[in-house]
Amino acid sequence: MPKTKPFDNHLKEYERWFVDNHYVFQSELNAVRKAIPLGKKGVEIGIGSGIFAQPLGITTGIEPSKAMREKAKTRNINAVDAVAENLPYPDSCIDFALMVTTVCFLDDIYQSFYEVNRILSTNGCLIIGFVDKNSHLGKIYMDHKDESIFYKNATFYSTKELLGILKNTGFEIKSVYQTLFGKLDEINKVQEVITGYGKGSFVVIKAKIKLKL
Repeated sequence: MPKTKPFDNHLKEYERWFVDNHYVFQSELNAVRKAIPLGKKGVEIGIGSGIFAQPLGITTGIEPSKAMREKAKTRNINAVDAVAENLPYPDSCIDFALMVTTVCFLDDIYQSFYEVNRILSTNGCLIIGFVDKNSHLGKIYMDHKDESIFYKNATFYSTKELLGILKNTGFEIKSVYQTLFGKLDEINKVQEVITGYGKGSFVVIKAKIKLKL
């Protein structure tokens, strides 16, 4: 079952986080933006309220939370009621798929990646933005997840784990970026985005189709 209840019941708190953590949000956006292919047709899986999709120029995606879909519509985004494990798109029709802080809420990560593999074109790519569970911020989230509105039922992954799952679902890794260095409440400017992982808490993986399954 999709983990939508917290997002249906706490939309205002969700939106407020991005306002209160403006520099964190902008740093994450810049990291994701580096991986987005120019001039290509993309969808966001777990598009939420559209808060990432809108500045990234993505106009469509799927979202199981009704409250989030309604908010996305106010941003002129077509958010379809669906889940990552059963995407409502034909085979090989999408140039890229984006997941931002979505993988930790998936019911079945393997099935979700298989579905992305199915809908992507031959040279299509999957872009994943997430908090690495082994990072400074990831460890805090893990330690306090039972106290969190949104992350109580989340499953966090390390970058190494996701790289392995991607390779096992028909993808090859093209690039990895990272940002958010240090404590969250001490970030008072937009931070740089550097390649690789292991230093920044927020990681972006860009993976390309290697094998159509």
